[in-house]
Amino acid sequence: MRSRARVAGHAIHPMLVTFPVGLLSTAVIFDVLRLVTNRQSFATTAAHMLAAGIIGGLVAAVFGLADWTKIPAGTRARRIGLYHATGNVVVLVLFALSLLLRSRSGDWGPSGLAIALSFAGLAVTGLSSWLGGELVERLGVGVDEEADVNAPSSLRSSPTRPAGAR
Repeated sequence: MRSRARVAGHAIHPMLVTFPVGLLSTAVIFDVLRLVTNRQSFATTAAHMLAAGIIGGLVAAVFGLADWTKIPAGTRARRIGLYHATGNVVVLVLFALSLLLRSRSGDWGPSGLAIALSFAGLAVTGLSSWLGGELVERLGVGVDEEADVNAPSSLRSSPTRPAGAR
């Protein structure tokens, strides 16, 4: 299934998800550094990473939804896509609640609950990312129908293949 939202021949959603996954995961690392060192700058940086990751996740979700609506109903891919999307909504809610709790502290210092929510968000991120990989790697969602190991560049306007090529 070819992705609905593309730029320069490639699906947009997989390009965008690297940002929120990286930012939200890094926020958890900064939480750990804050716990180990008690440096306030780590708490502030974690909060900024959370905010950027949540915004990035919302943007990526728009393109993911566009692709999901193209998946045929009644397929395993459609069901896995729904689990993937639901997991990502849970991720964004967990991290948003963590950010909200931090904002109430006055200095972005995370409470135990805020940290627990971030760790839970990271765990769900891992599961949801695996589901996204299952969609692309196993089920071919977002992969061009003409894809193969000898496919021409996606920047070519009209791909040509040697005789007998798949």
